[in-house]
Amino acid sequence: MSNTGKVGGERVYHGRIISVDLDEVRFPDGSIGKLEMIRHPGASAVVPLLGDMKDDPEVLLIRQYRYAAEGYLYEIPAGRLDPGETPAECARRELHEETGYTASRVEQLFTMFTTPGFTDETIHLFVASGLVAGEAQREADEFMELVPTRLSVALAMIKDGAIQDAKTALALLYTAAFRMK
Repeated sequence: MSNTGKVGGERVYHGRIISVDLDEVRFPDGSIGKLEMIRHPGASAVVPLLGDMKDDPEVLLIRQYRYAAEGYLYEIPAGRLDPGETPAECARRELHEETGYTASRVEQLFTMFTTPGFTDETIHLFVASGLVAGEAQREADEFMELVPTRLSVALAMIKDGAIQDAKTALALLYTAAFRMK
């Protein structure tokens, strides 16, 4: 049946970052059920590379406190889209806010769904090069430190489980496999 999708529902929560809807959905077999869906405006994340792309460049990782993870995670700079902001503008803004760096080149890698079983959140992944240092402008609830790391070391950190953030692992692996050749 081709008439799949939302047939009704209600917003049960609206917050600063997310909303939660209880949607009534028609499934591919024609049956109807209810799904709780987290609505998110989307985000961008960026792999900032220092040095020659043909060698083993440094990636500007961030070690950031994450309450949901009950500790610190290694991540690439990322943040949610502001209203009217393009994904590339968001990537450039987050790079500057979280690391202090600006980039002469920001290229899109791809767009991913984070967890499509319960949220519509997408993250637009980018790689940045031609970096120029500046001063970070972090938000009050961002507790992080900059950790410049050779890409080869970051890849080993994924293998060893030290990098547990999915967007970071996927973006680094994608960059190494498809952009460094």
